[in-house]
Amino acid sequence: MSVTTHPVSLRKVTDDEADIRLDRWFRRHFPAITQGAIQKLCRTGQVRVDGKRADAATRLLPGQAVRIPPLPTTAAVAKPVQALDPREQKDLERMVLYRDDHVIVLDKPQGLPTQGGPGITRHLDGMLDGLRFGSEHRPRLVHRLDRETSGVLVVARTPGVAAKLAAAFRGRTVEKTYWAVVVGRPVPPEGRIALDMVRTDGFRGERAAVAGPYDTDTAHSITDFRTLDHAGRKLAWLELSPLTGRTHQLRVHCAAIGAPILGDLPYGTEREGRNTALVDGLSEQLHLHARRISLPHPAGGRLTVEAELPPHMAETFRTLGFSVPAARPAVRR
Repeated sequence: MSVTTHPVSLRKVTDDEADIRLDRWFRRHFPAITQGAIQKLCRTGQVRVDGKRADAATRLLPGQAVRIPPLPTTAAVAKPVQALDPREQKDLERMVLYRDDHVIVLDKPQGLPTQGGPGITRHLDGMLDGLRFGSEHRPRLVHRLDRETSGVLVVARTPGVAAKLAAAFRGRTVEKTYWAVVVGRPVPPEGRIALDMVRTDGFRGERAAVAGPYDTDTAHSITDFRTLDHAGRKLAWLELSPLTGRTHQLRVHCAAIGAPILGDLPYGTEREGRNTALVDGLSEQLHLHARRISLPHPAGGRLTVEAELPPHMAETFRTLGFSVPAARPAVRR
């Protein structure tokens, strides 16, 4: 059976695609083609940049013309847009805290997974077609929050922006601020937690722990914290600023200083038949919220966005008498 192919064409590299490798650029536009096929097309001179032969690792510049040779029709078929249920679409749009041509910042609700996994059929990554807002590009996640953590989550609107933001997160130029209610009152009330951590496999999925002296494959983790308010010695409101991004870092760090996050049963301990992360009369949901994010905007300046507390945390704050300032409007300077 013969395979229909597309004719030779030229495609311009956009400003958004600057400095991307040729093979990665090719896979963005033709996701069904394999890496091996791209390398062969380059090696045989069928793919060219500004009329010249180029290898797969060539970095592209805005305005360059990439020669697209005849490809099987299947390699050029774009992934169909996944339509959402109208109610789900409205719920998704209500999450938007900020939007421009480059980024979208969401207020992820507690309980919604960021990505799929075993037994997870509904997750934010699977809903991102609903945030195209007329763009040809499907938005992309550039970081994640745990399922039970609420708050600010950044999404890139184009592949080039996704690459820039991913680099910013890796380079630690992104400032993240979390709020947590913890069981206990840290002494001293502020400071830095620096621990080696190790990943473990728990009964309900991936876990993390403070590394022991004989653990291998450990990762160093750092969090700055300060107490914003407290209710006697039993509960405290902490501001947490992670300087590294390890799995469950904030949850492990709070437990390590003897103040597990309220509702965090996996990292609480059993004492007298009760988990130390629970308090009578208060919600058993995890009390960890991504309050603020500040990051270099891909088009220049710095973007800062805040999210209001989720309902269960707002109720706990009222019960404990903590005075919470309203989230400030998003600002780019």
